[in-house]
Amino acid sequence: MPDLYLGLDIGTSGARALVMSDRGTVVASAKSAMSEHGANHRDPMVWWAAAQTALQRALADCPVKNIRAVAVDGTSGTMLACHRALTPLGDGVMYNDPCSDQGLIARIAAASPPQTAARGTTSALARAVALHQAHQGVKGLHILHQADWIAAKLTGIVASDANNALKTGYDPVAGSWPDWVAGFLPLDLLPNIHDAGTDLGIIGANDFGFSPDTRLVAGTTDGCASYLATGADQAGDGVSVLGTTLTLKILSDQPIFAPDFGIYSHKVLGLWLAGGASNTGGAVILQEFPDQDIAQLSQQIDPAVPTGLDYYPLTQKGERFPINDPELPPRLGPRPAQDWRHLQAIFEGIAAIECRAYRRLAELGAPALSTIRSLGGGAQDRAFTAIRLNSLGVQPRKPLSGEAAMGAAILAQKGMRG
Repeated sequence: MPDLYLGLDIGTSGARALVMSDRGTVVASAKSAMSEHGANHRDPMVWWAAAQTALQRALADCPVKNIRAVAVDGTSGTMLACHRALTPLGDGVMYNDPCSDQGLIARIAAASPPQTAARGTTSALARAVALHQAHQGVKGLHILHQADWIAAKLTGIVASDANNALKTGYDPVAGSWPDWVAGFLPLDLLPNIHDAGTDLGIIGANDFGFSPDTRLVAGTTDGCASYLATGADQAGDGVSVLGTTLTLKILSDQPIFAPDFGIYSHKVLGLWLAGGASNTGGAVILQEFPDQDIAQLSQQIDPAVPTGLDYYPLTQKGERFPINDPELPPRLGPRPAQDWRHLQAIFEGIAAIECRAYRRLAELGAPALSTIRSLGGGAQDRAFTAIRLNSLGVQPRKPLSGEAAMGAAILAQKGMRG
């Protein structure tokens, strides 16, 4: 049997375990919903129960002894407090839970450099400070990111990665916690940080039948794992997700930090993963055609014959990337008589925004886009795809997978290859 690699993804609604061969073939995959184990999705023991069940299901008919390495990804910025014995001290604080202490948010903003991802109402550093304040006096207190805690429960190794720690204030360029973070909480409460993909050591005794030589590789966030799952791994490789909104990422040979556009860089594979999110996307199409068959309308479009219309499709005023303008109005007219032409003009508008976004990243220091992999519902539409590819001017690559667990497995494999 070939060497195998395990990726474990802890998402918002459940956990997925995936075992991949050395050649990138999926050997086994299974998931478990959080709702199978309890109604409280903030309860770390619900996370762990979902992770255990997903693992048990995936490993049931898998040669577990051949698993060479494991990596875990989790939701970015989700944190919990625990004893050093890994017993949770209460619910976790989720990635999208806002901090109600506006004074703390203001103090972090005043003390930190503008390029840090630790600012704002959803600051993971603010969550860590709040957890510390709530559990002061607890001996052996440890504050961990979600992926850290799951990996520690699985392997006994307590550590974190630079991607999960980014919103907690970690400086991935310097490779250390900056001094200003120590002004908010003791750094010894936080785990040691390693680059994603770092070999952290032998797992040792475990409940899942892994070989004594199986190793833990430092994981990443769910967003970074989803990028890696596509198979993109070279500078200039872009991945666009065409969902309710448009999000895109590109690998760069240098870090990019542009907080005005919501752009930060995660270190992966010895490169830097940077990206942004526009407010355009599928939500505009559903708004304009609430009761119509989009696929049927799309079949009437000839992508080779542009409409000549200049739309900037938004559901409401305000854009964040590639234009930072909270007052930018939607532009969805003049509306042609034919619905299919209106749909085509929206497709063209979204494609133009996507192209402009990759150019903006290049202006900020990223390489020019060289390949594109597309995910999300919009990636399935023939006409939309043709319009986008004509706008981007690069050859498409078929995504290997859209599963974050696959990205974690790829990270485990690449970590063992150095």
